[in-house]
Amino acid sequence: MQFEAISIEGLSHRFLSKNRSPTVALNDVSAQFPAGKVTSIVGPSGCGKSTLLLIMRGLVEATDGKVRFLYGNGSGKLTAGAAPRMATVWQSFNLLPWRTVIDNVAFGLELQGVPVAERRERAISAIKAVDLAGFEQHYPGQLSGGMKQRVGLARGIVMSPDILFLDEPFGALDAQTRLYLQEQLAELVERSAKTVILITHSIEEAIFLGDRVVVMTARPGKIAATLDIDLPRPRSFEVQKEKAFGDLFSEIYGLLRDEVRKSMLS
Repeated sequence: MQFEAISIEGLSHRFLSKNRSPTVALNDVSAQFPAGKVTSIVGPSGCGKSTLLLIMRGLVEATDGKVRFLYGNGSGKLTAGAAPRMATVWQSFNLLPWRTVIDNVAFGLELQGVPVAERRERAISAIKAVDLAGFEQHYPGQLSGGMKQRVGLARGIVMSPDILFLDEPFGALDAQTRLYLQEQLAELVERSAKTVILITHSIEEAIFLGDRVVVMTARPGKIAATLDIDLPRPRSFEVQKEKAFGDLFSEIYGLLRDEVRKSMLS
């Protein structure tokens, strides 16, 4: 059986409070996220993007609806099965300051009980993949913000996940570092053909990295539109000069403009 897609059906989520009415973060969200593709999710602040990721990741239980992981056997019929291997890269680096780069990258493997030799080999390979070879014995305090985030990426990659979740992974970085890591991430996902779910506030980032973009409304979050990104791969930032890129940006911003205004007034 081969993993084919994440399916979310009628997903809603409410945050309860003792002192006020429940906050509805998501309302009746349904979608499919195909395997081997990069799906970018954009929307106004507070629209439930990260909550949606946490539910798909299995870290938060939805109030209503369900998440299904679909598998195929070549017959064209999909059936639901157990959650595949998953890893998450967060905006905050969350590195353990007392551990070296290689030990931070190998930490998840260590928790899984992977033998020392194997986890070291896999960690070195992941470190090379994010262009940090030579920094294996450095500590987080000796690294720049961009290097720390690359360690975070390596920590996700080393787990060999079927699905890689990225929650605003470059949001805390300066503009130049962000651009560099976007290009590096684009190369990584194109080489691996992994299933990637990217949460981002950046329309440009969503288009540049994505095979499709899911646009969400202001809270309570719903899906306003899903757009396929028909831009050739591999991609460099030269693609942003193309008319097709500009047209996609305009369409997505047009969908978001009123939703952003609503979120600012709520």
